[in-house]
Amino acid sequence: MSTDLAFWSATDLLRGYRAGTVSPVEATRAALDQVSKLDEAVNAFVMIDEEKALASARESEARWKAGAPEGLLDGVPTTIKDLSTTIGWPTLRGSNTVSDEGPWDEETPYVARLREHSAVFIGKTTTPEYGWKGITDSPRTGVTRNPWDTSKTPGGSSGGAAVACALGMGALHQGSDGGGSIRMPCGYTGIYGIKPTFGRVPAYPASLFGTLSHCGPMTRTVADSALMLTVMAEPDPRDWYSLPYAGDDWRRSLSENLSGMRIAYSPDLGVAKVDPEIAELVKTAVGFFTEFGAVVEEVDPGLGSLREEFRVHWYAGAANLGRTLSDDQKALLDPGLRQIAEEGSEISLAAYQEAVKGREAAGLKMGLFHQRYDLLLTPTLPIPAFEAGEEVPVGSGMERWFDWTPFSYPFNLTRQPAATIPCGRTSAGLPAGLQIVGALGREDLVFAASAAYEAVRPVDLPPMAHA
Repeated sequence: MSTDLAFWSATDLLRGYRAGTVSPVEATRAALDQVSKLDEAVNAFVMIDEEKALASARESEARWKAGAPEGLLDGVPTTIKDLSTTIGWPTLRGSNTVSDEGPWDEETPYVARLREHSAVFIGKTTTPEYGWKGITDSPRTGVTRNPWDTSKTPGGSSGGAAVACALGMGALHQGSDGGGSIRMPCGYTGIYGIKPTFGRVPAYPASLFGTLSHCGPMTRTVADSALMLTVMAEPDPRDWYSLPYAGDDWRRSLSENLSGMRIAYSPDLGVAKVDPEIAELVKTAVGFFTEFGAVVEEVDPGLGSLREEFRVHWYAGAANLGRTLSDDQKALLDPGLRQIAEEGSEISLAAYQEAVKGREAAGLKMGLFHQRYDLLLTPTLPIPAFEAGEEVPVGSGMERWFDWTPFSYPFNLTRQPAATIPCGRTSAGLPAGLQIVGALGREDLVFAASAAYEAVRPVDLPPMAHA
């Protein structure tokens, strides 16, 4: 356990509160101190509410002293991504098209569940405008930077959450993932995150990008993500897509034995060009699963390229946004978002239906694949983090962000649970990630594999975290 309270896990904080060795006020001050010291260099937050956070922490401290904590997260410093509606705080979505006047009187289900479990909200984290791309910069909040190298991107769209997590600005961080937006920034900042099965976490209002978007936790430990998902997945009647609630406590999955588990490993999903250093780090990580007793086989699941299927779904979502904005508002948009909205408005019904059929075929293929394999391992990202503020690496010839994310968006199309866990660093000191994909509804196996790997390769923190 770190001696610096800002880097204690939620699990350890709760244990400390129970024992009376630390307090929610101390933990909240430690997180806020990290923000004060470091956020100017990385730009992880849209806003911080120190007064409310400390007031909430004092109320939590009083409950713990009285032996009457409320909920599973009482007193744990937590952040919310600025795409998620939050009572009393503006939700600006990184956009100059959104007025900050409010009213801010509605809360998305998973934020409400975190509040009901007495998490201490310290602020809202940055996102690209409406979460449209895989890096984190916006016309409203500027560029968010990677704590391992501030000249590099942290990825996105949950980039602010990932940076805050890596730097001890809270223990629990909420993200959303429409094409990799939890996994990409976790991969680039060296933390853990999981995109659950679609519908596992109730969401309202619906994402701009529809059924591609999943919500989930981003944390420094696997156990904290299991705890946070247990809370976020509690039911809410406003999401008619949500799965039936079974009362799962995902922490029970962490000690599951991997012996005899059938695991597939695909170094490139049959289509990706992977940086050699990343490929070697991931291959080394995969080797540990044989030591855990799993049966590992290198195999391509046969998805092929799903770029066009994803592009059509994504651009159609952007076009739906465009239809709700005036010409004056459109002029305020990130030029890239405005362009894909315009292109999306020209997608024909036939082309959209063809993309839906392609998505269905991919889902069927993965369903059958998981009849043979419990899990699939891949790189999280094929390249290390690149220049901050650039949608694609300079000089790469790539068109859009999803050209460098071939391992993430396929599993938004198929709705499967997928996690990323750090698996080492390149010679330049930048994190690499291992992606762990499960069959629909099998977060338990993803968590079990994640916990086994974490036991041999715990998360590292960027040097600036202790500045």
